Amino acid sequence: MTGPEQHAVDDLIQRYYDELRHLAHRHLRRERSDLSLQTTGLVNEAYLRLASLAEIKPDEKTRFFALASTTMRRVLVDHARSRRRQKRGGVHDRVPLEDVEWMLSDEEADELIALDDALNRLKAINPRGSEVVEYRFFGGLTIEETAQLLGVSAKTIQRDWLAARAWLRKEVATDLAILGTT
Repeated sequence: MTGPEQHAVDDLIQRYYDELRHLAHRHLRRERSDLSLQTTGLVNEAYLRLASLAEIKPDEKTRFFALASTTMRRVLVDHARSRRRQKRGGVHDRVPLEDVEWMLSDEEADELIALDDALNRLKAINPRGSEVVEYRFFGGLTIEETAQLLGVSAKTIQRDWLAARAWLRKEVATDLAILGTT
């Protein structure tokens, strides 16, 4: 991406860098309790991915954070899937020593992948419910911000949030039981 879209993404990253670091830290805190300063790496990886796909206007802060959060989740899921491939005897990639902290335990990788798989299934049957989870849980958006972003009422978002969370809990628990990690 070049031109005005790239400038908009760069401007938003610069303007909200501290908030992005906070968002990245929240994502990482859910993954492991002993991570050190990997927040910057997650923000940088998300930036690289965002810069190549997002068409964001400078005044779209809520949409920007929703996309940034989704991108950060994708980065973490990609790392978890890579760990699972290695665990199952797949091709071993060379990992620099400073990246070792990125690695999740086998159980954490399985949990993250189970959640991602369940979110993908939810998206197929309830696209808005999936978006609500993305924006609320991963993006940290409020009910009102999510409602504004999706163009529906806050009450509708509240119902979608409750239903999607309950469905995801059941699906993830089932997936983890099948994997034998519960």
